[in-house]
Amino acid sequence: MPTVVDRGLEGVVVGSTKLSNVEGTVGRLTYRGFDIDDLAPSATFEEIVHLLLYGHLPNRTELETLKRELGSRRSLPEPLISAMQNVPKTAWPMDVLRTIVSGLGLFSPVNARGEHLSDVHTAIELVAKTPTIVAAWDRIRRGLDAVEPRADLSQASNFLYMRSGKMPHAIEADALDTYFVLLADHSYNASTFAARVTASTRADLYASVTAALATLQGDLHGGAATASFRALTEVGDPENAEGYVREALARNERIMGMGHREYKVRDPRARHLEAMAKKLSEQEGNSRWYEIASRLEDASRKVLQEKKPDNTIYANVDFYTAPVLADLGIPGDEFTCLFACGRIAGWTGHILEQLADNRLIRPQATYDGPPPGPFVPIEKRDVNGARN
Repeated sequence: MPTVVDRGLEGVVVGSTKLSNVEGTVGRLTYRGFDIDDLAPSATFEEIVHLLLYGHLPNRTELETLKRELGSRRSLPEPLISAMQNVPKTAWPMDVLRTIVSGLGLFSPVNARGEHLSDVHTAIELVAKTPTIVAAWDRIRRGLDAVEPRADLSQASNFLYMRSGKMPHAIEADALDTYFVLLADHSYNASTFAARVTASTRADLYASVTAALATLQGDLHGGAATASFRALTEVGDPENAEGYVREALARNERIMGMGHREYKVRDPRARHLEAMAKKLSEQEGNSRWYEIASRLEDASRKVLQEKKPDNTIYANVDFYTAPVLADLGIPGDEFTCLFACGRIAGWTGHILEQLADNRLIRPQATYDGPPPGPFVPIEKRDVNGARN
């Protein structure tokens, strides 16, 4: 019987998790049993961090304790700030984030075997410091001094404050907080799976999160929002949306942000981000990002439906990430870093879950190379390595 190869592990169940559930056929996402449609408008990112790391939504006392710990752990070691000041200002933001997160391990104690402590407090430290790294690099590469984090602000407010040096508008802070909530976890996505594979070797939180960051960078995963923003800039005007789609499809190019590997209906996160994009657009007044995105989604669905009547395609979370982050003033090349600032909650939760009940993740592969043959001494090989 021939071996069945499921490329990309599509449809293959490789593990279990209590953290989140993606139900693609009905368009539902839940965190530990709580529907994202309830969490997005009502819960803060800090509440989601507690839910994912501790297993339940916090009461007021638990939430305040977590906020204090997050606030107290935001500052970076001075040598890491100096390191950012000494790298080229043209360095890609995700390269900087991955490098500095890995560097955090240098300032964490190790035992006699060189192991860092991987517990919930290390996870909270990584959740706290990730936005600090992104905001610090944003300023440093613009030739500005990094702004010290504030312990009294939320994760979202503090990031926007560190980036600009002034308090953000409540709508801006709420939009970014909602974004972090929506991006906090998504079951065994590529970066989370990479984190769990790394943790399964008994690597620590720093190493496992670094692996997740490396995986997130690709434009088929975390980089998709940046690609979606490039599409919005190329469209330029809402009236150009349909023509852009037709020309892109004629070149066999994808419309980034449209369609999802898991969701067969509209990504449930897209609705909440679309609402935030509209609200931010109305506040900005002269912003056209939301209008362009809305028209581009409509045009994409129309034209794709014409070409494949039986295959309806919908916007995913990356599509409306683009207008939200653009109206918050975030440069397009930092979008993936903002993704990481939310997903760090899920990554660390999954790593701790893996370590708590571990088995080395070691899948099999079907070999399709040449059959076994004799070794050929070098003096008898031709240019292709075969026997003369």
